[in-house]
Amino acid sequence: MIMVIGSVRVPLENVEPILPMMEKVVAATRAEDGCILYAYSRDLIEPDLFRITEKWRDRAALDAHFKTEHMAVWAQERAGLGMFDRDIKIFETDDGTPV
Repeated sequence: MIMVIGSVRVPLENVEPILPMMEKVVAATRAEDGCILYAYSRDLIEPDLFRITEKWRDRAALDAHFKTEHMAVWAQERAGLGMFDRDIKIFETDDGTPV
């Protein structure tokens, strides 16, 4: 099991334009083989901060995710929106059981 946990900031003036793009990539990713969980969550206190949470069956599924067309489109769409403070970590767990 692979867990991806992270965060990213978006300039406040670009939050509204980026939301439909995020919704589109989340929906497409959730349909991928091996995706168990894929979510972006907006912080309630810091409106420019988004939390990223992903759970994948295995590393092969995550690697395949990075090569999908919708991820390429997402990279292009977000390029001009000034994302910053991107901090994403990948963790491998034995069986997905929380500690």
